[in-house]
Amino acid sequence: MPIKLLEDLPGVGPATAEKLREAGFNSIEAIAVASPGELGACADVGETTASKIIAAAREAADIGGFETGDIVLERRKHVGKLTTSSKSLDDLLGGGMETQSIVELYGEFGSGKTQVAHQIAVNVQLPQEMGGLNGSAIIIDTENTFRPERIAQMVGGLPASEDRTWEPEEFLKHIHVARAYNSNHQMLLAENALDLAEKLKDSDKPVRLLIVDSVTAHFRAEYVGRGTLADRQQKLNKHLHALMRFGDLNNALIMVTNQVMAKPDTFFGDPTKPVGGHVLGHTATFRMYLRKSKGEKRIARLVDSPNLPDGEAVFSVTTPGIKD
Repeated sequence: MPIKLLEDLPGVGPATAEKLREAGFNSIEAIAVASPGELGACADVGETTASKIIAAAREAADIGGFETGDIVLERRKHVGKLTTSSKSLDDLLGGGMETQSIVELYGEFGSGKTQVAHQIAVNVQLPQEMGGLNGSAIIIDTENTFRPERIAQMVGGLPASEDRTWEPEEFLKHIHVARAYNSNHQMLLAENALDLAEKLKDSDKPVRLLIVDSVTAHFRAEYVGRGTLADRQQKLNKHLHALMRFGDLNNALIMVTNQVMAKPDTFFGDPTKPVGGHVLGHTATFRMYLRKSKGEKRIARLVDSPNLPDGEAVFSVTTPGIKD
């Protein structure tokens, strides 16, 4: 008999199922990608029992086995591409930002990170033929930078079409914003985002985008000095993996912005480097460095990608939004 409910898994009774749901494990797939330690702690069961539950969930969800490259290629066809509204930026990213990946934008203040975040929160709601994903967005705002007025300006800047009018209120209805007050709250919101995505799964605008702006601000402020570095990186790593899981389960794009720090001992080249160290560097699928140029112009450099060459693109931040 096919396993549909959590209660159908061996070793999961009604009480355990309730605890798992409260912890955010709403589906067989969510359990299949969990670790025994994490599941055991949430459901108050031993690691051996947790391992058995996960093994059964993996079998039911058909996750965790080997598969051939052609099947992976077939599955990659479901990956969506989201336009940034700048053709040069889209070309740099191989046609737009990919779902099921973490795209990290880092750069100094004023380099356009939050502007790109606002723009893709609008674009994700557009139909696929316009480079959108026909979905809704979740924003975890750690620096109080989300501005609904900016969304309205960007909706006003969308290409006009005869058969439809763009209403800012309609776009704002499909952007779910939560302000994170510290790093623990930020991690909790990432878990809560899974519940929200589950609720909207069968609606006409399922969640296709999760933005964290900025992913490192609270971690950087709370963990000061070298003595706290290991703790900080461990928590940041856990948070990033929760985001990655969200992207995989919902075929969503995860876009995070990151701050930079100055390296005063750099004599040649750019003295700024991203915060978050190797943990963030290895977890992000695409890393982009943004910097200011003359006037409205910004320069984006693709620093890391699994399948694209490094390169640069120039785009503009204008009142109606991101443009070439």
